[in-house]
Amino acid sequence: MTMPPPVGRLPASAIGPRHGPIAPDVIAAYLALPDLTGNVSDAMDLLGLSGTVGAFILKPSIPNARIAGPALTVKNRARSGSVAEAVARKDNRLGDIEAHNIAQSGDVLVVQGIENASSLGGLMATVAQRQGEIGIIVDGLVRDIEASRSIGLPVWAKGTTPATGKWRIETEGVNVPVTIAGVAVAPGDLVVADETGICFVPRADIERVLQTAQGIVADERRRSGLIAGGATLTNVTNKPR
Repeated sequence: MTMPPPVGRLPASAIGPRHGPIAPDVIAAYLALPDLTGNVSDAMDLLGLSGTVGAFILKPSIPNARIAGPALTVKNRARSGSVAEAVARKDNRLGDIEAHNIAQSGDVLVVQGIENASSLGGLMATVAQRQGEIGIIVDGLVRDIEASRSIGLPVWAKGTTPATGKWRIETEGVNVPVTIAGVAVAPGDLVVADETGICFVPRADIERVLQTAQGIVADERRRSGLIAGGATLTNVTNKPR
């Protein structure tokens, strides 16, 4: 897939290739699941897949947000040297602008951050929305959260801090594999997130996780009908023949 030339904050070798988009009907089918991350997490369990992160770890900035889209990744790390030296040299090593540069409508930005500085501020949140990104996941801290809220861009993060990442963080790569709360995430994997948490679905398993989740929903609806109809608990808990 053809990508725009780098902005110049990272060498081209640090920017991985894009995957093709996820079919719109597949995204719509995921969003039609009534308990989005719960249904997907259950399906992944049944298929022997891991990839769930609870909202008690990465908290949503907009409680009723619900998103599904391909992962566009950023890998950050803590930089060495003092903040004062970095400020004096105006040495900003954040390279997340390279991710926004290659973003496509419907992408979810997924950032491997650090513990003591912000990996996302209000300006980049505004850029993200302008580029068509639908949400941002940060395994780390963010700031200017009121800015992303005001434009309706949901962010899931460990917490907030006023400390900028410009002098404390350097970006290793964009659209490369990252680790989010212990979960390995590859560019192009499906991200589903809501107020309950986040599920990262490996790209190769998107279809079968969806089918399994839809089967779970159908069975839950069957059981709800039995409960409403006064069925015995034995009949409610038994699987259909």
